[in-house]
Amino acid sequence: MKNATRLTRLGRAHGERGLVNAPVERASTILAPSAAELYSAPPGRPHYGRVGLATQTGLREALCDLQGGRHCALTSSGLQANVLAVLSAVEAGGTVLAADCIYGPVRGFLLQTLKRFGVEVKFISSRTGADVEAHIDDTVQAILLESPGSLTMEIQDLEAVASIARKQGVTTIIDDTWSAGLTMKPLEIGIDLAAQALTKYVGGHSDVMLGAVVAGSERAARRLADTERMLGIFASPDDAFLALRGLRTLEMRMQKSGASGLQIAHWLDSRDEVGKIYHPALPSHRDHDRYQRWFSGPAGLFSFELRVEDLATAERFMDALELFGIGYSWGGYESLIIHCDPQLRRSAGDEGHTGILMRLAIGLEAPEDLIADLDRAFEVIAAN
Repeated sequence: MKNATRLTRLGRAHGERGLVNAPVERASTILAPSAAELYSAPPGRPHYGRVGLATQTGLREALCDLQGGRHCALTSSGLQANVLAVLSAVEAGGTVLAADCIYGPVRGFLLQTLKRFGVEVKFISSRTGADVEAHIDDTVQAILLESPGSLTMEIQDLEAVASIARKQGVTTIIDDTWSAGLTMKPLEIGIDLAAQALTKYVGGHSDVMLGAVVAGSERAARRLADTERMLGIFASPDDAFLALRGLRTLEMRMQKSGASGLQIAHWLDSRDEVGKIYHPALPSHRDHDRYQRWFSGPAGLFSFELRVEDLATAERFMDALELFGIGYSWGGYESLIIHCDPQLRRSAGDEGHTGILMRLAIGLEAPEDLIADLDRAFEVIAAN
């Protein structure tokens, strides 16, 4: 079946009542039918609410089916999904190799929290590929990737990294929120663990905080499930329901957002006020060949250089916008803008940028209206 059809059917266990959607089941205590089954519940019967009931089970099954995974762990956020993936793969004395472009809060976890547990981190090129082999020694236990990279949109050579890591016994992890596990299939490429913020495209309506990690290999699945259980990680049934609802329209929303984003990116490319555009679906992007190899379509998230010399001018540009909200997150129905420089952290010698780096998250509005909004903002800063 095509993705559009599959997304309408995933995670739907109708049962005897014929319900189209998985019911929202809220419970902590689940009574055992007998004393003999108190400590030996048969497979498939939950013994406590934390392990998840019908709603969480439906979402787990749907995400595993969509990505070809063996186990799916649900978390309270995308950050927690990345944290769980890393913790399932490392132990004291180990090292994590991390692409320099990873999401800022994940970078903070690696540098601040993970080090307290005796695990070191080394940042490598955001465009790493076969060169990753030179960084692997006996201490390296995991390689953390993000494609496209946060804010600056680099794409790693996923196939090369996965192949080398597998030979060395190193676990590979990717944050694939940009693709939502739909337009790119990291587990099929050979990545062990795919983490994403379901808050973004899967939720789709800016009303849920949720994350997921899907494991491809049997070893990764076993360690993920064990770590999830021992850490007591839990996602509420109400949030799981919203994510399941969002899955049904995921493809059409991503197609709309992605197409609008490309239209706007091409328009920005014609503006004198704009420098480099960081969008991997554009032929001018230096990782466009990698994008074409692994992605079936774009997302609506990209960045560009605003050719101004001071932050105050960039802030006037943002404040002049009427349709673009100023705020974090993305993947919802509304378009957003942020300036990126205050949160950029790079240490592996990757290429920098000029001007002020701006990130656009394109929602479901008409692209013509969004272009007109940006055009007015350019006029405002030109007049001052």
